[in-house]
Amino acid sequence: MRSILSAVTTFVAAAMVIGATTADAAEIKLIASAAIKEVVLDLIPAFEKSSGHKVTTIWAGTEAITKRISGGEVVDIVLIAAPNIDKLISEGRLVAGSRADVAKSGIGVAVRAGLPRPDISSGEAVKKAVLSAKSVAYSSGPSGFYLADLFKNMGIASQIKDKVKQTPSGVQVGEIVARGEAELGFQQISELLHLKGIQYLGPLPADIQHITVFSAGLHREATAPDAANALVKFLTAPEAGPIIRKTGMEPG
Repeated sequence: MRSILSAVTTFVAAAMVIGATTADAAEIKLIASAAIKEVVLDLIPAFEKSSGHKVTTIWAGTEAITKRISGGEVVDIVLIAAPNIDKLISEGRLVAGSRADVAKSGIGVAVRAGLPRPDISSGEAVKKAVLSAKSVAYSSGPSGFYLADLFKNMGIASQIKDKVKQTPSGVQVGEIVARGEAELGFQQISELLHLKGIQYLGPLPADIQHITVFSAGLHREATAPDAANALVKFLTAPEAGPIIRKTGMEPG
């Protein structure tokens, strides 16, 4: 871990003309999806140390963030699912052309620790696992929208409607699985992989997998646009790749 952070720090110092003094240090306000929290938490300390800038981060779900920014909330950088970044750009809330893809994630599956591990090796196996589970949970974010459509296409939506729990925006599915409030849970891999109290079963099989790209966009009213752009360059640098992969995601 230390060697990864060192490599990223070295890159930033060389490629981004960093080494700010106290006089030109800025405070960057970032609002980001919880799905990419592990990536941001791992990378921000090295960025702050190298640049002298300070990053204040607000965590929420993609849909909640989209509503907040659409409603007029001002930050420097928004980091959420790419289609929502595009929506906010089209509304004029974010700067046109500022979208930068940071990371991408597939959907993972989990059960509460100690429960039997169902077969999820194929789309048909996942269908059987969902039908057999006493309760199923998915998010109200991009992965949840996809799963709702998937279960409709599988022809099982009406059969499972009374046992499906959809978490509010920003609430981790793994948390309610760990508490025993749902037997089978689906969410972005990065939100399940390191959570205690659950067994991460693996990603959805390739025949039904869905990839979400998480992207950054610069707010039109950003108070520290130069520093914010430096942060985006840092998060999308090739040297950030090992940390992004460690969290279960892939570079964008």
